[in-house]
Amino acid sequence: MPVIDAEALLAWYRANRRVLPWREEITPYRVWISEIMLQQTRVEAVKDYYRRFLDALPTVYDLASVPDELLMKLWQGLGYYSRARNLKRAATEIVSRFGGELPRSAAELLSLPGIGRYTAAAIASIAFGERIAAVDGNVLRVYARFTGDESDILEDATKRKFEAAITADMPCAGSDCGDFTQAMIELGATVCLPKGEPKCDVCPLCDACVARRSGKTADLPVKRKKRDRRIEERTVLLLRCGDRFGLMKRPDEGLLASLYEPINLLGALPEEEIRAWLSARGISHGDITDVGEAVHIFTHIEWRMHGYLIDVSTIPSSAEVMLATVREMDSEYAIPSAYRYFVRKMKAL
Repeated sequence: MPVIDAEALLAWYRANRRVLPWREEITPYRVWISEIMLQQTRVEAVKDYYRRFLDALPTVYDLASVPDELLMKLWQGLGYYSRARNLKRAATEIVSRFGGELPRSAAELLSLPGIGRYTAAAIASIAFGERIAAVDGNVLRVYARFTGDESDILEDATKRKFEAAITADMPCAGSDCGDFTQAMIELGATVCLPKGEPKCDVCPLCDACVARRSGKTADLPVKRKKRDRRIEERTVLLLRCGDRFGLMKRPDEGLLASLYEPINLLGALPEEEIRAWLSARGISHGDITDVGEAVHIFTHIEWRMHGYLIDVSTIPSSAEVMLATVREMDSEYAIPSAYRYFVRKMKAL
């Protein structure tokens, strides 16, 4: 099995790495926040959120004490909101168990909420120089092609095998470990691309790459077929009362937990069922106006939403619907990006 030329990889990285806000100042806290934000989210999308988050919550103590509503507002638009809740839970433990300092080893980091094997290894290597491989999707792709390994990269056994092999190829503990970790990720993000032709002509590892020599870059890595996504029809009600709109808070557990949303009913409901839902809650209402459709895709669910504008005169407290202006929605309430289309509609009304 070929061995990664760490010296060539590090030289390439230091000459070609992207300028990213979390690389401007390497601290354990900043590395941790960036790694959590980058889970399931594109780098370009994270940049502004990262800066805003660090401006508002510059220390672990600030994060541990932040009100939940503000935390969700700072995270609004990033999705996968359980990440934000786990950040606060972990910050509370860091303050209470570790004196406000992130644990220095991957093994200890794993004990914190929201930190898995990859994130623990990334923080430990980048922030503390631990010699441990951080293996994400980019690294799995790079290493599968580099070694010509046809194992399913979604299998835990493959990940563990790659972790051990890459760790053996890393430099000794120190700052080079952090740069090596980032270099492998950078290589997958900018050169050894997942779609189309990889840029083998600028890859520092190309001479030893098995997939390049054998013409199998398009065949690797091997990934099993994803399970089918469940389709859900949804009916979204924009209840307008003067200059305010109706919002409901989602349950504390499950998808989009504790966030605010327009009325979201399961099923593609006809007008008579919409009126029945409103009447059952004592909400007096007028005409129902179609405002269009939107689709939002989660990991395993696809929402196909149809929206309606409904002017209402009263909403009793028993209906558990609160009213907010568009300005209040922008400043106070965390509304998921799944409703972006309908929020734009409300702003335009």
